[in-house]
Amino acid sequence: MSQTSMSLERAGVRTTPAAGVGLGSDPKSTGLAGAAAPGRAGGARSARLRAAALRWVSPLALVVLWQVASSTGLLDPKTLASPADLTVTAWELTESGKLTEAVLVSLQRASLGFLIGAVAAVVLGVITGLSRIGDALVDPLMQMVRTIPLFGLVPLFIVWFGIKEEPKIYLVALGVVIPLYLNLVAALRSVDPELLELATSLRLSTLERVRHVMLPAVLPGALVGLRQSLGVAWLALIVAEQINAGAGLGYLINNARDFLQTDVIVVGLLAYAVLGLITDALVRVLERRALRWRDEGVTA
Repeated sequence: MSQTSMSLERAGVRTTPAAGVGLGSDPKSTGLAGAAAPGRAGGARSARLRAAALRWVSPLALVVLWQVASSTGLLDPKTLASPADLTVTAWELTESGKLTEAVLVSLQRASLGFLIGAVAAVVLGVITGLSRIGDALVDPLMQMVRTIPLFGLVPLFIVWFGIKEEPKIYLVALGVVIPLYLNLVAALRSVDPELLELATSLRLSTLERVRHVMLPAVLPGALVGLRQSLGVAWLALIVAEQINAGAGLGYLINNARDFLQTDVIVVGLLAYAVLGLITDALVRVLERRALRWRDEGVTA
């Protein structure tokens, strides 16, 4: 089914004959297709499960090799602790509450920074993507910001906002803005003009045009930008929490560095990685649910 036909049907216009009405329609064939649908759904579910299982093969293999290298003495524990030792350290930090508290503080900073950056990216992206004047006024500034090294702004942010929470949150927000903005603008500019003409011909209201034309066309690109911005958010937070942090994963890592506790440092870094993987997985689930219509359109 073409994207135009899908948009027509979402707008309430039927483009294909109803089952049993058009020429050559066969109730038996319709029944067979309905019976085959659960089989296709089950096959797709199995394929997704196999793909998810395969994604664990290389990480598990790396952990096994890491443990073997540590057990055989090829890897000095002072340089990098073994997975078994890291598990014990993580358990002790969790039991004492230090790791849980650090994760919650870092998660709060990342959430606030992401919220600020996402709102700014959406507002600026919509202005740039839908208005030529906005494109001329906003996009050059955003392109200039894009070329500035994010981590090079740390000293300037300390001068502007001090050494409390503000520079950490704003650094994360700035890291979120650029990838989400770029993907959103690209998605808005790639909307099929024929769909916009179709919406005008059908006399759709502004809300209907946004819901049935703009949103389905823009959502895939926006979700890609969302995944990229979340990844940058965690990278920015790692650097931001080196700015005189009194709590959080960065504070935990800095203290461990002073006492040469490499196992605690690695546990803190792995906590960052796990948080990034969890947020990315949540966006992937959102993407599958929000773009379910695209898969249905392909199989139709």
